[in-house]
Amino acid sequence: MRIALYPGTFDPITNGHADIIDRALTLFDKVIVAVAVNPSKQTTFSVEERIELLKAVIGNNENVEITSFCGLTAHYAEKRGVAAIIRGLRAVSDFEYEFQMALMNRRLVPKVETIFLMPRGKYAYLSSTLIKDIARFGGEVDLFVHKKVAEKLRDKLGTKST
Repeated sequence: MRIALYPGTFDPITNGHADIIDRALTLFDKVIVAVAVNPSKQTTFSVEERIELLKAVIGNNENVEITSFCGLTAHYAEKRGVAAIIRGLRAVSDFEYEFQMALMNRRLVPKVETIFLMPRGKYAYLSSTLIKDIARFGGEVDLFVHKKVAEKLRDKLGTKST
């Protein structure tokens, strides 16, 4: 069984993230979607809430496991025995950072590959940060995230769409 790891903050999951998961499932038998826990990073949603939102968006797909981890992605990938780490690329500006991370991960765990996937063009500009900014100021986010994510985001930020 070929297994991939798709790590991320997912604060919150966007349609772009969901698209990357769908694309990864065409290449791998199973995708582990892992919420990265970084105590020094300020997130809008708790780890438990991010996992809940991932489950709401992904549903009960038997080929997707949703979990969380703390520490280095490369070490978690090795521990889980995955063949590859999935990383999304939205724009050329993402590439330099992702390329450096991929090279470091390869140095730490040589047997785990990094696979870069691009979302569909209509999602290429999405980021969780932009989505939160739009929601924070009462903008409509329903085109960019799942309905349940939009509702939870508005509840969390205490805003209503315009």
